[in-house]
Amino acid sequence: MKTSDELLSFTDDSRSNINQGGQEELDVWHLLVVDDEPEVHSVTRLALKGFEFLGKQLKIHSANSASEAKEMLLGEISFAIALIDVVMETDHAGLNLVRWIREDQEDLNIRLVLRTGQPGQAPEREVITNYDINDYKEKTELTSNKLYTLTYSCLRAYRDIIALYENKLGLETIIQSSNKIFAHQSLDDFTQGALQQLCALLHIDTGAFYSNVDSIAASHGEAGSKILAATGRFRKFLHRPLEELLSSLEDHNLRKFFNTGGQHFGDDFFIGVYDSHIDRQNLLFLEGVKVATEADKQLVKLFGANIGVAFDNQSMFEEVETTQREMIYRMSEAVESRSKETSNHVKRVALTCEYIAYAHGLNEREVNILYKAAPLHDIGKIAIPDYVLNKPGKLTPDEWEIMKTHAQIGFDILSTSELEILRAGAKVAGEHHENWDGSGYPNGKKGEDIHIYGRIAAVADVLDALINKRCYKKAWPISEAMGFIREMAGVKFDPVLVDLVFEHQAALLNIQEKYAD
Repeated sequence: MKTSDELLSFTDDSRSNINQGGQEELDVWHLLVVDDEPEVHSVTRLALKGFEFLGKQLKIHSANSASEAKEMLLGEISFAIALIDVVMETDHAGLNLVRWIREDQEDLNIRLVLRTGQPGQAPEREVITNYDINDYKEKTELTSNKLYTLTYSCLRAYRDIIALYENKLGLETIIQSSNKIFAHQSLDDFTQGALQQLCALLHIDTGAFYSNVDSIAASHGEAGSKILAATGRFRKFLHRPLEELLSSLEDHNLRKFFNTGGQHFGDDFFIGVYDSHIDRQNLLFLEGVKVATEADKQLVKLFGANIGVAFDNQSMFEEVETTQREMIYRMSEAVESRSKETSNHVKRVALTCEYIAYAHGLNEREVNILYKAAPLHDIGKIAIPDYVLNKPGKLTPDEWEIMKTHAQIGFDILSTSELEILRAGAKVAGEHHENWDGSGYPNGKKGEDIHIYGRIAAVADVLDALINKRCYKKAWPISEAMGFIREMAGVKFDPVLVDLVFEHQAALLNIQEKYAD
């Protein structure tokens, strides 16, 4: 048992103006007192009663030994501070606990303060030099005021460390998503990282979100509006409709800002509504913001305005891509309708190519390119005369030679394009009639010399042609069509792809059924 003079003493400078009121909030700072003397826990609670920092109260937890403290530190609570006695179950229990926290648990965030009633047991210079602690105090020097000051300074340091950590996480998200951004993908990831950094810089831990909004003034977020980035308590709404989140924020009455637009700082929040260049708006909301300087306000405004520009650019790019894809489909459908085939043939071949490409292990980008390029496989038929293209019976040798030219014609039409999709279409059009054994046309390519796009399109096109009616033939029964595909493995088709067709037969036939003529 320690003597009374080893316990915390509080002299006449004890604080009388510490806030005693206020209901404990759910969002608090957690402080852990580790000491084997019950009186130490009592007087610490008394001295810090009503303590607040940045509007959050302090919740004090007690551990009566180093081993008990370890159990608590391994739990779900994120402690900001630990006040640790040096001498407990052993003479160096506190020192060993500090080493365990820093080295074994690798927790560099929590602020550690060693307190001792027996300074001779652990000399201050030696402890400060050898242990990663933030302060070292004799219990007799910790008056109420000084304990208050110590706690305040530790929380301030903890806040800044967490802000740096959140900035690091945000920067990592930005870096990881940057390659996707430049490939016109995953701007959402970039925005999430940037919003994390903004909240960390402004010490916002309550929550923030960024949303795109279609016709917000008219629909109040009911259509086409999605949460693109979110932190804190709004994270659960990420990628969900804006309206779901707005219903939880009625106390802020955000809807009144929708028609007026602009940027507004409230008592504890910021809202920015930014007009877009593509007939929509973008919304930035920060809760718990305590903006103190004009520089902070400018940072918030720049974020809201410039992220909106990035999303506008992405949307315009997506619109260009959609237009390009639509033109390819329309052009392909025009060719197919000329040969008395339905537009569904184009859809089925594209979807079949996409499925087989995924199954074969092509990456997402390659699959996407093939899916968009596959409808162009027969674009060269635009130059084939009607009497050959739509002949109901078997073609003569001369007519067959004319028909075969459509592959080279399709390649020639597309190969000089500067657009990646059309250049891929050139490979599909020019090589989907090449055979695995080298007996195909137009260039007699063989095996893996045939581009994978051409090999996949070959088996997808023939499967669709066999199962569906053509002007020159009736639809084949499924069993006969699949039998032909198997028979042509290693002859017309890449054997690996034939195996995939049989492995995924049910899924491929579902495509046929869904888009049947």
